Amino acid sequence: MARDPRYDILFEPMKIGPVTAPNRFYQVPHASGMTNALPRVRAGFREMKAEGGWGVICTGACSIDPSSDDAPLPFATLWDANDMRAHELMTEAVHRHGALAGVELWHGGASVMNRQSRLPPISPSGIPWMATHVGFMGNLRPRIMDKSDIRQVLDWQREGARKARSAGFDVVYVYAGMGYLGYEFLLPEYNHRTDEYGGCIENRVRFVREMIEVTKEAVGKDCGVALRVSLEELRGRPGRNQPSEAHELVELLADVPDLFDVKMDSSPTDCSASRFTGEGSHEPVIDFVKRMTRKPVVGVGRFTSPDTMVSQIRRGVLDFIGGARPSIADPFLPAKIREGRVEEIRECIGCNICISSWHDGVPVRCTQNPTAGEEWRRGWHPEKVPQAKERQKVLVIGAGPAGLEAALTLGRAGHEVTLADKGRAFGGRLSFERTLPGLAAWGRVVDYRLGRLNEMANVSLYLESEMGVDEAMDLAPDHVLIATGARWTPMLYSPMEIPVGRLDHPTIFTPDDIAAGRMPSGPTLVFDYDNYYYGGVMSEHLARAGVPVHYATPAGHASAWTIMTNELPLVAKALTARQIETTTLHCLTSFDGETAVLSHIFTGEKKHVSCRSVLITGLRLPDSRLADAFAAREADWREAGIRSVTAIGDALAPGAIAHAVHSGHLHARNLGNPGAAQSFRRDTPITDRIEGFAFSAAAE
Repeated sequence: MARDPRYDILFEPMKIGPVTAPNRFYQVPHASGMTNALPRVRAGFREMKAEGGWGVICTGACSIDPSSDDAPLPFATLWDANDMRAHELMTEAVHRHGALAGVELWHGGASVMNRQSRLPPISPSGIPWMATHVGFMGNLRPRIMDKSDIRQVLDWQREGARKARSAGFDVVYVYAGMGYLGYEFLLPEYNHRTDEYGGCIENRVRFVREMIEVTKEAVGKDCGVALRVSLEELRGRPGRNQPSEAHELVELLADVPDLFDVKMDSSPTDCSASRFTGEGSHEPVIDFVKRMTRKPVVGVGRFTSPDTMVSQIRRGVLDFIGGARPSIADPFLPAKIREGRVEEIRECIGCNICISSWHDGVPVRCTQNPTAGEEWRRGWHPEKVPQAKERQKVLVIGAGPAGLEAALTLGRAGHEVTLADKGRAFGGRLSFERTLPGLAAWGRVVDYRLGRLNEMANVSLYLESEMGVDEAMDLAPDHVLIATGARWTPMLYSPMEIPVGRLDHPTIFTPDDIAAGRMPSGPTLVFDYDNYYYGGVMSEHLARAGVPVHYATPAGHASAWTIMTNELPLVAKALTARQIETTTLHCLTSFDGETAVLSHIFTGEKKHVSCRSVLITGLRLPDSRLADAFAAREADWREAGIRSVTAIGDALAPGAIAHAVHSGHLHARNLGNPGAAQSFRRDTPITDRIEGFAFSAAAE
């Protein structure tokens, strides 16, 4: 299919100083959880994006010195010859497809705790970042940088840039955003200096300018130099000669870097979840930059629509369409636009499960793209599934996220697939969840898969088709996959931090009741120990329907796990906006239809909440009724010719939607090969480039 000419502008080559990107699709630096300890996993992950048409592919934050140590969070390093070779794997892979490779050199300054190196952090004036999330907390405060420290950091940047160029990078970054060292010089809250590096904006910009200058000196004339800078706070501060200090910063540096990469100041605003923020949300903050510089500008905004991309360019907002999350969800997004296959784009849903991977310290996960991070490890490709050596008949029971993904993957492998669901709509849990406040974009998980399944002649789809063992045997499949999901329970929660006991009362609800249309009629206590989005979003859902809500949780915050997805502060704001009272650190202990009794998880102190109903979002258990029925009649179905019956997704182990999709994909890929499910290649660091290194000596 021919490309829509409206999108031709997206495929124009663009210069970044002395180098030229093949198009305007720019995978900006983003965390992947793939450090130098996983160099082949990282190279495979980045290469897939280059194969898919992204013109520039960048690393995540790459430390220039052990004094910038983010452990135990995953971070890359560029310290020695081994690091250079590890990065070479990525640059070589990216170059194979004609893309440019970029590296985000990084010093964390006061925002890192140097837990591993045990070196004191450094900052312009000794002002630390005092995080409220335990994963970022530390008790080692930074030391104040003197002039020799500034010169030393400039030397580290210069040497890092030299190593980066030797490793094959085409674009080298100076990072002045997200609370890191360059940013700390820009903001007066961090920078209390009275010398030429502090005070007025001209002085506060000096360090960043010098970082750019030494980088240019180091990389020579055949490598681009980019500045990544956060503008949100500075945009809100009036300038002396410009509307804001952000304007003044760009004016002062307009001709210094080869490219401006502009972003927000904190993760909740920089990569906000779709539940709270729409596509292109950065524009009000960064829209002025292109008017003040002749250099190209790249920015992000969870861009998934090619029309929005073109609009950003034609209206003079951006030159490059930056992508982090959309490039994970669909590495082939540019290729699909180029080839006129826009309807096949696997759109990012903005759930931010990818960001939680970094907080967890593991390679990136994606709800939409189960192959993310598995490119080298398992040999998975997001667009290609190996054709089955033996075409088999497969019955998939349940058309939720796991069932849809399994059917799609099986269909692509060439199997004859029947997908049956007892409901009136495809989507399983998402049929309801996509209707909840802010979760409409999550419906893309269903829409993308249904769109592809409806194109396949070897896949048959059936609704309102409840399947039992006899019905399955009548269809005579070779294999059965059970994707019947999970059910919420009304179990309570113990100070031992495990689900225990349950409440029985006519006005005790679970989310399954609400999904079925059974709504509470009066003031309701939502008791949440699931800790992800469900308790918060169900509270909003009830409040939107006019039900007074009191939210309670044994955790320290509402929807506590959403700190991992950058949503925690936005959840708190949403509950406040709905006038939902919140009680933390309390367990529900009793309810008599008029009063719920909460007990402090540590002290046991009681709190009484007047309410007519209680909604518990806590423990989900697999809906194993069908699996149990098959287990009881194994002899019958084996005699009927069925070779295997396997539970997948939530029916196997309840989790986030990303877990269900990955489970469906994994089992479909490995159908007929039971031993393959647990097999993947283990990556290892590169250590052979250190002169005189010997494993025996290291062991001693």
